[in-house]
Amino acid sequence: METAAALNNSGIALTEANRPYEAIPLFQKALAMEPENPLLWLNLGIAQQKTGDYSEAIDSFQHSVIIDDGLGEAWHSLGLIYYEMREFELAQECYISALKCNGNDPKTWNNLGVLFFNENNFEEARNCFEKSVSLFPQYSDALINLRDTCRELGDYRAAIEFERVLSGIKYE
Repeated sequence: METAAALNNSGIALTEANRPYEAIPLFQKALAMEPENPLLWLNLGIAQQKTGDYSEAIDSFQHSVIIDDGLGEAWHSLGLIYYEMREFELAQECYISALKCNGNDPKTWNNLGVLFFNENNFEEARNCFEKSVSLFPQYSDALINLRDTCRELGDYRAAIEFERVLSGIKYE
């Protein structure tokens, strides 16, 4: 007999293998067994997001946070979708909610910084990127963003230092 956990694990593997269309029915089947499992809703949303079906993904992430509003990954995922949809205020609210759940997530700090950068709020962006780098010193995306923000602020000495750090990192 298939269990929700087994279906979830298979769905995750398919999503990670860039086969979200095959993963979605597995998550849906698992949710028929455990409709109040926030991680199943989260994983369904991630698969839906990969297909570009943002409306369904938003619904799934919202189900997830309704069941467990402390699930930072769901808030972060909602923020990413809202950012892509250029709904920047909603994205910011979601990132802040994600940070309330886990204030030590460098990706969320980086993404919040990107929002501030795009609003030309470079001081707030710098604070976010610095927090991200303090949590994960080799996080190349945050270092690039921090370097660029320092340039915007006219802090060229810091920008050069972050460029030096980046030159020592192997990143994709």
